[in-house]
Amino acid sequence: MPVQRDFTRVVFVDRDGVINRDRDDYVKSVAEFEFLPGTPEALARLYNDGWTLFIVSNQASIAKGLMSLDELDRINEVIRTRVAEAGGMIEKMYYCPHHPDEKCACRKPLPGMLHQARQDYGIELSRAVFVGDAERDIMAGKAAGCKTVLVLSGKLTALDAAEVTPAPDHIAVDLSAAADWITAGNV
Repeated sequence: MPVQRDFTRVVFVDRDGVINRDRDDYVKSVAEFEFLPGTPEALARLYNDGWTLFIVSNQASIAKGLMSLDELDRINEVIRTRVAEAGGMIEKMYYCPHHPDEKCACRKPLPGMLHQARQDYGIELSRAVFVGDAERDIMAGKAAGCKTVLVLSGKLTALDAAEVTPAPDHIAVDLSAAADWITAGNV
């Protein structure tokens, strides 16, 4: 039986480097998409603990012509299906498809996608958590008023994490450890 959602307990999760392996040349297809170990189960744990899950991700590969929106939809379906098989559910996925040079309001480190989620769902961002693997994720989360967790499953090392500004509220080795911290009542 699904857990009742009230949008007072929300976790925003970056995609590349948090849910799946990041690539220097972008994840451009389902064939290139590879879940990091334990991420579907970590998302299901959060969901079953009463957290509503949103994915928030920059996807400049669309503007650069490296991936189509249809292929992004196929990747999204893979994520939704695998998380559902693990017992969880993604409420919605927000993506910035713009080129970094477009200076849009939705591209992280700006908090536009988080503000859109607030508008769409009535989320109190000061009670939400943003889990990301890059400084731009922490900047977006902090700018929106969220608690932040930096995971080291992307390209940052522990030494790099110490230099992230603003500092995250917590640093975790991966999404599973971040889920442990969140579900232990630290937020």
